Amino acid sequence: MKVLGDGEREYAGRYRLLAMLGEGGMGRVYLAMAPDGRPAALKRIHPAFSHDHEFRERFRREVETSRQVSGAFTAAVMDADTEAGQQWLASVYVAGPSLQDAIDTAGPLPPTAVRHLAAGLVSALADIHRAGLVHRDLKPSNVLLASEGPRVIDFGIARAVEGSSELTSTGSVVGSAGFTSPEQAEGRSLTTASDIFSLGTLLVMAATGKSPYAGNTTPQTLYNVVHGEPDLSKVPPELMSIIGPCLARDPAQRPTPDQLRGLIGGLPPTNNPWPERIQQEIQGCEDDVDAVLAGSDLRKSRSGLVVALTALIMIAALGATALIGVTKPEAGTATTVAAQTQDPIPTTEAPSGPLAPASLRKLDPCKLVSSLERYDRRDYDQCRFEVNDNVAATLELGSRVSTSGRTEGQTAGLTTLVRGPEEGRCTVTVVLPRAPTNGIEVNLRRIGDDDPGEDYTPCKTARQYLEEAVKAARKGEATWDEHYRTLAEVDTCLLISRQQAQGVFGQTPSVESDYLRECTYSGGGEAEVSIEISGNPAESSSDSIEKVEVGGKDVYQRASSTGSTYCGVEWAEAPVTGENADYYAQIVEVSYRAGYNDESTTVELACEHARKLTEAVLEGLPTS
Repeated sequence: MKVLGDGEREYAGRYRLLAMLGEGGMGRVYLAMAPDGRPAALKRIHPAFSHDHEFRERFRREVETSRQVSGAFTAAVMDADTEAGQQWLASVYVAGPSLQDAIDTAGPLPPTAVRHLAAGLVSALADIHRAGLVHRDLKPSNVLLASEGPRVIDFGIARAVEGSSELTSTGSVVGSAGFTSPEQAEGRSLTTASDIFSLGTLLVMAATGKSPYAGNTTPQTLYNVVHGEPDLSKVPPELMSIIGPCLARDPAQRPTPDQLRGLIGGLPPTNNPWPERIQQEIQGCEDDVDAVLAGSDLRKSRSGLVVALTALIMIAALGATALIGVTKPEAGTATTVAAQTQDPIPTTEAPSGPLAPASLRKLDPCKLVSSLERYDRRDYDQCRFEVNDNVAATLELGSRVSTSGRTEGQTAGLTTLVRGPEEGRCTVTVVLPRAPTNGIEVNLRRIGDDDPGEDYTPCKTARQYLEEAVKAARKGEATWDEHYRTLAEVDTCLLISRQQAQGVFGQTPSVESDYLRECTYSGGGEAEVSIEISGNPAESSSDSIEKVEVGGKDVYQRASSTGSTYCGVEWAEAPVTGENADYYAQIVEVSYRAGYNDESTTVELACEHARKLTEAVLEGLPTS
């Protein structure tokens, strides 16, 4: 948080801006003082969007949606001006950490606290559904823990129940992978039951520290949501009667908020239902906000405001408007873009700059921290280093920025988010310029049983290695060896031309790229193209994999008709070097998934589409 000086304290309407809580691709979020003296979280849009009619209309809809919701367990809208040169929205400021931050700081909640959390969230959902809305993004970072109970925030992507079936018309699935419902993951029509499923996953996270569907990658997590069984092995038995029914795969079998109230039962009275560590965080938030409102210099208090995640989630909402079709996206952000006139289909990527996606793809992460010895390569984007016998560090390029991190100044001139320290682990991320949803990240953790000693400071050490990596990345000298370079530098969003895409989709699809080597093409059905280092499908013994020939090349096809019709094709385009060369390879994967309500697309047709797209990718890949 940056406390504004007297000369910087301007107004938005009648709200005086006191401190900048954060900045996203579309605007800034401030701690503001309302005319009646109350604190507010005020989101103000950047002037660059003042002449963007479509953006302004979208912001008006967000304000209108937010105003429809009120209740004891939501953060209500206080005021807004959608016609100002810089549009703004002020909401009730909630002093307290997000559920995500609370779990990162204090660990999973005890069962009694989870029941209190469930009761508050059920009341919030009842208020949201009573207004005729589906929240669509209920996740730990959208739940704040105040002293009186939880608060649900961020209605930027909420939709009215009527007309909410067109969730993928712009080519993006709105929501968060580990907390979305199966019908939402597949782009089906949503009802209020979708929020109930998300509630169930969120309660598992609160009780265990992990989503019940978590996978190693976002696609794997979504696959688990649609096809897998939830991991409830660590959920306390006394919570199963509440959580289990919420996770029914059939929306009609999930309980309503009123039925959930009966399952939760009576709760013991309390002034603050949270563990002591979380209560301390809440008190710190309240004290710091009071100090700013009173005009104190926060820099002379403890370590600065422990920002309630209202601000960071509003920042995410500022960037998330891109997920529903912003026409002027920030370069490099995860956004859906309508195809233009050129061929191939364009991406959102920044054309130049040392930290742009195209530049990062040229870099071998294992060469960016020369002060450490490489332990193993996790993928193109990740490298693991050995600090000593008890500590390891993992560097990741183009990582997704987590809203659970707290802002701690800058590293190598870039905004820095920190998660930890917790159990000998700390993750430090710098936010990439003009791409606030992506970053460069170092995760430091203990791997041995021995005590690393009192001098072990994981966050400080992780930050040192991160600074070294960013400086090396800016120099651009840590490039791939020739053996990896050919595939490592490929932009997967440039492999399929407009004409080739139209031959499969019957229209020009929208394109979404939010990782360095993963691209999604959407237009009725959905295709994904990715390049990764993983197990060679030629070495697989699975009966579900079939060897076929496409464009004169042996590839391996896997199909499924469970849920929506799916077919994937993958092959080893190049080997890897080192000790894993017998099993791993540089893999290209192309998949096609039909829309859930598309009964005309058979497995055979989905595989035909996947093979046609594979032909296009094979033509587009560089030759070694």
